[in-house]
Amino acid sequence: MAPAIDRIDHVHVFVADRGRAERWYQEVLGFSRIESLAFWAADGGPLTLADATGMVHLALFERAIQPCRSTIALAAGAQAFLAWRTHLSKVMGRAPDLQDHQVSWSIYFSDPDGNPYEITSHDYAALEPSLRREGR
Repeated sequence: MAPAIDRIDHVHVFVADRGRAERWYQEVLGFSRIESLAFWAADGGPLTLADATGMVHLALFERAIQPCRSTIALAAGAQAFLAWRTHLSKVMGRAPDLQDHQVSWSIYFSDPDGNPYEITSHDYAALEPSLRREGR
């Protein structure tokens, strides 16, 4: 049996321009630079960002755009999910794609480098009446 894993430490995200990507992650997702780890970026290592809680970390690596990417899925409760839809619509200039998975709802979007993101809520019953009224 494999030993236990505590949590995901960070996710590697490949971007064409770290400065532009850092601004996007700040504006769209609310991530900010972890200053104590900024030295890693000096020699081509990652520029590490964290969400406001400091629990979710992304490591931005500046590389040529790659065609195959993994989706980074983030979880949110019902109210936060609705707030994310509103926020993303505002900062992206259009509503993110919405998907009803019958037991959860997800919204899908990508960063400027094409890295795909998903925000999922398993609070299906709480969200369904609101999202159904929108015709989804």
